[in-house]
Amino acid sequence: MVLNYKEAITQFGNAYKLSQAVSGGLVFKLEDGIYSTNKQEPELGIIMKKYPKAVLAGEYAFYAHGLTNLIPEKYDLATTSKAAKLTDKRVRQIYVREDIFNLGIEEKEKNGVLLRIYDKERMLIELLRAKNSMPYDLYKEILIHYREIIYELEIWRIQEYASVFPKSKMISKALDEEVL
Repeated sequence: MVLNYKEAITQFGNAYKLSQAVSGGLVFKLEDGIYSTNKQEPELGIIMKKYPKAVLAGEYAFYAHGLTNLIPEKYDLATTSKAAKLTDKRVRQIYVREDIFNLGIEEKEKNGVLLRIYDKERMLIELLRAKNSMPYDLYKEILIHYREIIYELEIWRIQEYASVFPKSKMISKALDEEVL
C-alpha cells in the first residue's frame, strides 16, 4: 500500500517512529514523501499518490482505457491552469481551465492502482480537440477503438461536454463526421 508522508506519520505515530519503521523494514521509502508497506510498487501508483489532485489525461489516459496499445513514454497529468509546475521528469503536465477541469473525472482501479482519470466520453472530446497535434497513426487507432465501443458510451454526456468546451461547433461536427 502506497502512503504519503502524512498517512505514514498517522500510521506510525510520529516522524521518529516512521524512521524506525523504515530502518526496521516495516515500511519502505520509495521517494521523498512516498512510502509503502511493499518493497516495490507500480510507478503509476507512486505518481497518483504523489499528485493526488491531478487527473490522468492525454495519451496515457487513452492507454489506461484500453483505446491504444501504445504505451506512452510519460504520464500525462491534467492540472488546473493555476497549479504549480510539476517537476517530475516522468510526467507531462497538461494545464486545463478551471471551468472544465472537473468535467468527467472518475476513479478507476487498474492493476491494483486507484486512478483519477477522465472518463471515455471526456477523452473522446480531448481526442477530437487534439487531432492536429498528435501523431496521425495514433489518432486513427484510438478513433477506430471509439467506433467499436460507441454504443457503450453515454452520447448525452459527450454532447454535454462538447457544449462547454471552446470551439464546441467544431467538436460537434467532428463527432458527427468521424465517430457517429
